[in-house]
Amino acid sequence: MSEPTVTDATNRIYESLHADNADIDVHIATLKAALAREGLKEAVFDPAKLTQNNRSGRKLMQAYFRQRGVTVTFSGS
Repeated sequence: MSEPTVTDATNRIYESLHADNADIDVHIATLKAALAREGLKEAVFDPAKLTQNNRSGRKLMQAYFRQRGVTVTFSGS
């Protein structure tokens, strides 16, 4: 079985966010590992796919992910 890609991990995070953050920490760890494998420094999310697509929601997401070692940016920002 192959390791999840950044795209796979990002999609799982979108699903988790829409499922009241179910297993979000596991998905963040998977994303962090995928970023390292692919040599990327940050994860890019589409704000239109977020449940809390407002400034405070995006800042909260960035802070939560940063505490877990993942830098988050948003497409179009």
